[in-house]
Amino acid sequence: MSKNDSVIDDLLALVVEMGGSDLHFVVGQPPIIRVVGEIRPLRLKTISAQDFTDALAGIVPPDLWRHFNETGDLDWAYDSKDIGRFRSNLFMQENGPAAVFRLVPSKSMSFADLGVPEQVARFGDYPSGLVLVTGPTGSGKSTTLASVIDHINQNRQSHIVTIEDPIEFIHVNRKSRITQREIGSSARTFSDALRVAMREDPDVILVGELRDLDTISMALQAAETGVLVLATMHTNCAARTVDRMINVFPANEQDGIRTMFAGVLRGILSQQLLPRKTGGRIPAVEILFWSTGLPNMIREGKPHLIRNLIRTGRKNGMIAMDDSLLDLVRNGIVDPVHAHEKSLDKQGFIHALSTQLGIEL
Repeated sequence: MSKNDSVIDDLLALVVEMGGSDLHFVVGQPPIIRVVGEIRPLRLKTISAQDFTDALAGIVPPDLWRHFNETGDLDWAYDSKDIGRFRSNLFMQENGPAAVFRLVPSKSMSFADLGVPEQVARFGDYPSGLVLVTGPTGSGKSTTLASVIDHINQNRQSHIVTIEDPIEFIHVNRKSRITQREIGSSARTFSDALRVAMREDPDVILVGELRDLDTISMALQAAETGVLVLATMHTNCAARTVDRMINVFPANEQDGIRTMFAGVLRGILSQQLLPRKTGGRIPAVEILFWSTGLPNMIREGKPHLIRNLIRTGRKNGMIAMDDSLLDLVRNGIVDPVHAHEKSLDKQGFIHALSTQLGIEL
């Protein structure tokens, strides 16, 4: 089947036309498109196993198609030149094979375009250390990191190495030289790619995801050597991110890791996406920058104090997640019910809505 005849291309064109973010092509269901966070089944026939094979075998490169049939899992980037670039995952589920395609913006967006505060650019200005961008799946972590990389690329003469699964944003050299590596095609694992990257004279390394102990350990070591390491994790606030970074290690190693992590951490950006009242989505963010009290909180195992540190550091550009949500409600951008759903301290948020904004849920 040629690309021009691809059922998938037709459906992906519909994703773009509807302003959607994802296409779900799953055996046993009709095609589904996610629009502004909500899934919308299309009024089309249920996908059969043969439909799946006919649609996907024509667009997945033969070696990757063999890999999927052998392992039941595949991550790759599908570039439909007339429609856009999509991060794609094939996997097995109860009724058979399935695929999810996520639209990747055609170019890195400015922080203003993303709806994140301008001070996020400061994460790209650190000469070394570790910066973490966290949030649930689909919260825009990769998009935000691409903008940080673009900021570095436009303002610094650096060698930037990105390690991704798959490569999403294609960066063009500006002031910096950028080397992009993809798990599967140019590296076996994130930790292997990080180990090799350290021999490539990097100034900045982007790690698509800190998913396991080996990768986290390598990222910490890289940050200790004087490289700026940017990475993502699936946590929803700074305090829980610190816990996750430490607790992934065996108990007998955690004291040493706390000291190491305290020495390299430069900041954490956590984000969640909410529906705008006027359509589309906007991020709520929590921003933690390095400050004099932060290393001791980490070394002493007191990450619960970080929330207060963020609140007292607002004048320095820090933002607590619940304060960001409250600001979005105050400015009439999001519904208070949606904001409450995303808040970390539910009762405290209800109290703030009532006392600060006169809103009763």
